[in-house]
Amino acid sequence: MRTTIGYTVESIGYVVGAQGLVSFASQTFFGTERGWMHKIVDLPSTAYLGVVALGLALIVGGVKTRKTPQPQKAA
Repeated sequence: MRTTIGYTVESIGYVVGAQGLVSFASQTFFGTERGWMHKIVDLPSTAYLGVVALGLALIVGGVKTRKTPQPQKAA
C-alpha cells in the first residue's frame, strides 16, 4: 500500500508555488493583485519568491517521502 502523505505534501507544494509565482508576476509586471494569496497575507512582491521556494521545498519533500511500491507476489 502506498502512502498518501508524499502525494498530499507534493500537491500542496504545487498550489503554494503556483500562487506565489502568480502573485509575484502580477505585482511585478502588471501592478495588480491576482490569485488568492493576497487575500490571506499582504507581502511585498519579492517575498512571493520565498513562497515559490517554499512550494518547491514542499514538492521535493513530498517526492522524497513517497514509498516505493513493493513487488507483488504472484498468485
